[in-house]
Amino acid sequence: MSGKKQTTGSNAPVQCLTERPAWKALAGHFQTIRDLHLRQLFADDPRRGERLTAEAAGIYLDYSKNRVTDETIRLLVNLAEECSLHEHIAAMFRGERINVTEKRAVLHTALRAPKTERIVVDGIDVVTGVHAVLERMSEFARQVRSGAWRGYTGKRIRNVINIGIGGSDLGPVMVYEALRYYSQRDMTFRFVSNVDGTDFVEATHDLNPEETLFIICSKTFTTLETLTNAHAARAWSLRKLGDDLAVRRHFVAVSTNGEGVSQFGIDTANMFGFWDWVGGRYSMDSAIGLSTMIAIGPENFRAMLAGFHAMDQHFRSAPFTQNLPVLMGMLTVWNSNFFNAQTVAVLPYEQYLKRFPAYLQQLTMESNGKHVTLDGARVAYQTGPVYWGEPGTNGQHSFYQLIHQGTRLIPCDFIGFCQELNPVANHHDLLISNLFAQTEALAFGKTEDEVKAGGVAGWLVPHRIFDGNRPTNTILAERLTPETLGALVALYEHSVFTQGTIWNIDSFDQWGVELGKALAERTSVELESRDEPLLGHDSSTNALIRRYRLLRNKRP
Repeated sequence: MSGKKQTTGSNAPVQCLTERPAWKALAGHFQTIRDLHLRQLFADDPRRGERLTAEAAGIYLDYSKNRVTDETIRLLVNLAEECSLHEHIAAMFRGERINVTEKRAVLHTALRAPKTERIVVDGIDVVTGVHAVLERMSEFARQVRSGAWRGYTGKRIRNVINIGIGGSDLGPVMVYEALRYYSQRDMTFRFVSNVDGTDFVEATHDLNPEETLFIICSKTFTTLETLTNAHAARAWSLRKLGDDLAVRRHFVAVSTNGEGVSQFGIDTANMFGFWDWVGGRYSMDSAIGLSTMIAIGPENFRAMLAGFHAMDQHFRSAPFTQNLPVLMGMLTVWNSNFFNAQTVAVLPYEQYLKRFPAYLQQLTMESNGKHVTLDGARVAYQTGPVYWGEPGTNGQHSFYQLIHQGTRLIPCDFIGFCQELNPVANHHDLLISNLFAQTEALAFGKTEDEVKAGGVAGWLVPHRIFDGNRPTNTILAERLTPETLGALVALYEHSVFTQGTIWNIDSFDQWGVELGKALAERTSVELESRDEPLLGHDSSTNALIRRYRLLRNKRP
């Protein structure tokens, strides 16, 4: 890309990223350290592992096992400052319309702001509205948890099923699994998102409709997948309950479409709203988290919000050199754009966080999987690495082989807790010893001399060598609590924002999901048609549609 100026949606001139002095300084610096090994960096600085750390909101970050020096961090901070990260952070917290393609504010931080804070959007203090919804959620959650809210036949609600998709599913299910330890154990919580009928059938097959509450999460109450599952749930319930009026006792909605909610049969008094300045993947701490609040209780939910807010305040005010989200975001830029790392592995050594990598996939890749800058110019650099991962020792016996000895450089985030929630013999010490050992092995590897010293000889030696020099972050907290989870999620939210600011992209729209949805609406009509439709797709799609229709009609 040339050195010409780009413009943002506000027409403010923005210099092309790769032409910025700070970027060029980083590129020159990279050439001098690209072959430095972590073995050498640690040998030259015995206190490196103590110095290259930061801590806030109960989260401790050790980034010393990244391929960086103090100069690297200085230059990365310079780049962040040159890209006006301070100003972008302030604009987000003020409620400016930084989602430029949809002309919306980005205020998920307002969802966890204390009552005393004031954030004005279009002349309205949004914090007041946030706390009004929280109070309504809290009262409803208390009624369901206590048994005061009864089903149509008078039976207590024992099962809650959240129906949503994208952020309306990934957030609630991740938080429920993460905080299951704190949940009300005499209740069952399940989540339906896939339009595949199997998802709904398996979620309901052993439940009694008289004891089941559905939470339908759709901002517009028009989302095809969610409404398809919602109507399946309605039919399933009424087969047993019979009366349409039963819907009012067994369904509530998280939506802004009162008319659509009412037409479905849900009492709008049981509709919990949210706002267009809350993106789906940032909505788990809004009314979308109603199932979470019922599961863990209003007090624990508010504790989670406090954890979010603590990290928000840290991100907003801490110097970049000690700012956890900024450091993690800039290290991702460093590894992606200079070392050409294509992915990031997120590896929680905590079984309760088994859905955390899946949650991060939407947060990170829907946010930063963009190929144009804010003004629509094609980017000339990599954006949005692929995020993936599995819990702890499961992954060690699966894909760690590739991370250790494969040909691809895969930066890793290791997440662990110093205290276990479920003490069983020495399990937790063994678990965390594996975490520490993996980061050590990835950093330092095993040389040819070390392999030979271990008694290995001949042709087998190359197979036992580990190159090391594989970058990792280690994220440690005392214990997995609602506060800690809130801080951890906010850490990644703001890291994503930091990356997007550097890449000059809109981290808050998601136009890439629209094309497939639009084509699917057309194709579904062709699949369901009784008569042979006139097909106007490409030859491959036409042939697939015809084959599907032929085989579908051969059901036994």
